Amino acid sequence: MTETPEVAFNCSVENSTENGVKVTTVRCHGRLINQTAGQVKDIVKPLIPQGGIIVIDLADVTFLDSLGLGTLVGLKVSAINEGYCQLRLENLTPRLQELLRLTNLTKLFST
Repeated sequence: MTETPEVAFNCSVENSTENGVKVTTVRCHGRLINQTAGQVKDIVKPLIPQGGIIVIDLADVTFLDSLGLGTLVGLKVSAINEGYCQLRLENLTPRLQELLRLTNLTKLFST
């Protein structure tokens, strides 16, 4: 039995406007783990002071470790503290939804 090779982690960024508000969607692909979490942070952190809505789309994230989760929490807290933008997670797999529930982070990401 052969395994298909894991796709290297990457993010794509799309900009749009909804009701006059800037929306930046960051689509993540692959494993959001210790070695790749910095990529998400490097993309999203500079977007926070620009305001609007930042959507992190996790539909194609195949695995999330504690550092990946910590990065998402840190970005959400930064967005809340800056007050300029909303940061949302979208398209969470059932597995990622359960991880947020188990770590009591569902409420944080629902605001």
